[in-house]
Amino acid sequence: MKHLLSGLTTIALLMGSGAYAERTLKLVEVITSPERTEVLQGIVDDFEANNADVKVEIVSLPWGQAFEKLATMVAGGDVPDVVEMPDTWQALYAGSDQLVSLGDHVAEWEHGATLTEKTVAMGSQAGDLYMIPYGFYLRAMFYNKKLLAQAGVENPPTTMAEFKAASAAVSELEGKSGYCLRGGPGGTNGWIMFSAAMNGTNEFFTQDGQSRINEPGSVEGIQFMIDMYQDGNAPRDSVNWGFNEIVAGFYSGTCAFLDQDPDALIAISERMPAEDFAVIPMPVGPSGKAFPTIGFAGWSIFKSTEHEDAAFDLVAALSAPEANATWAKRVGVIPIHKGADQDPFFQTEQFKGWFDTLNGEQYVPTTMPTYLEQWGYFGSTVVLETSQEALLGQRSAQDLADEWAELLTAEYAKWQANQ
Repeated sequence: MKHLLSGLTTIALLMGSGAYAERTLKLVEVITSPERTEVLQGIVDDFEANNADVKVEIVSLPWGQAFEKLATMVAGGDVPDVVEMPDTWQALYAGSDQLVSLGDHVAEWEHGATLTEKTVAMGSQAGDLYMIPYGFYLRAMFYNKKLLAQAGVENPPTTMAEFKAASAAVSELEGKSGYCLRGGPGGTNGWIMFSAAMNGTNEFFTQDGQSRINEPGSVEGIQFMIDMYQDGNAPRDSVNWGFNEIVAGFYSGTCAFLDQDPDALIAISERMPAEDFAVIPMPVGPSGKAFPTIGFAGWSIFKSTEHEDAAFDLVAALSAPEANATWAKRVGVIPIHKGADQDPFFQTEQFKGWFDTLNGEQYVPTTMPTYLEQWGYFGSTVVLETSQEALLGQRSAQDLADEWAELLTAEYAKWQANQ
């Protein structure tokens, strides 16, 4: 009996110490689709097979309500161990001291040294490395080889001036246009990128807090967009085009140029032969630099987890080179490890533009000032309505820029006051 009690006590102690206890990790995904969940589940299944004492529960939140639902979970104490963290949420949760700094974990991780510099920099935007990004939505320029050849354009453009000239040449072809301009919902990126390229900087504010969107160079960039439309270098109905319309405009051969992220490549590759199109970096402005917008998401760990080491093991499995390559190919993002461009899948003219952008000093990725409370309203409503008025000739570039600058300067002042 004494030996039996001793044995039971030993088992209890072992179970209490976690030697036999199964650990459950809650993983919340917030950019949800059937395709993404399938890929995620496959990587998690492999992780569980290699970690018999860990069970992963995947909770999928629909993107439209994800921000509110995750905030409700956290506020109610139902905090996940690992979360898919969009770039625009990172500062919120890191700023409230809710995320684990991953720097020490990554330093000891066998694949930590192969993360690209931009991956580490983007994951550290909130201070410490609070996230390992899983890929980048980086803007680059698609071009239709056949249309350029028909228009007599020998080489794809590298500068803003060449881009305008090539667009004008294609627009001389019957029923064709140079640029798939996004004048409808979601078009803010184009206005910001071209303004920054012509102004030579992607800084949104001066040291004294003034918006730079109405500086002379920025106004020139806004005028560039207006001229592209009014000079006939973009389809007439592109004043209302959103994502689906500009992508369809490109793969249908309606227009020769499209600036978009890698996720557009999925639809285009299904409808265009690979030899008919390629992707190049965004054209540079007078300063010799371009400022393509970049967005990303990644994996973060909440401090409240009781299994930090296991949670990082999961993040490491999701972020390992092979798993990340699979994720990037299926989801449509640029992978995060050095040498990923040597994978035959990425060694194509279609992906070259994004890797050239990430590796070129003249291309400076631009993140939007999403920390401003009214940035969402500005990008989705103000820019949409006012830019359409300007494209239709109802407002000047300077008038547009001044209104934008007034709103952004006021919002920046509010943000500074709360720091």
